[in-house]
Amino acid sequence: GVGMGMTAPVSITAFPAEDGSFQQKVKVSLRIPSQFQDNPPRPTDESIKIEERQEMTIYSTQFGGYAKEVDYVNYAAKLKAALGSDAAYHKDFYLCNGYDPPMKPYGRRNEIWLVKE
Repeated sequence: GVGMGMTAPVSITAFPAEDGSFQQKVKVSLRIPSQFQDNPPRPTDESIKIEERQEMTIYSTQFGGYAKEVDYVNYAAKLKAALGSDAAYHKDFYLCNGYDPPMKPYGRRNEIWLVKE
């Protein structure tokens, strides 16, 4: 019952299949605004969970445009290739982040995050 407005980034946790595409299972995360973090409103929908994201170190790449699944998959592959085989990061998931509202046509920002192990 509390309107919190939109926050950025909208973060999608992707669990890649063998071919690199997204599995059916994804997790969408929204940042709770600062004024609500100490005492966030309780969700009335049981499928919505409040989680605290622990501190993390990430490898990241940024790209523009209206991002689709294929864009996230391609940029994740490029980031993995740039890091090579020596970088230690979680291989079972990565984060796809969008920072802009849907009606922003230009100067869009998207990121891929690989979380360091």
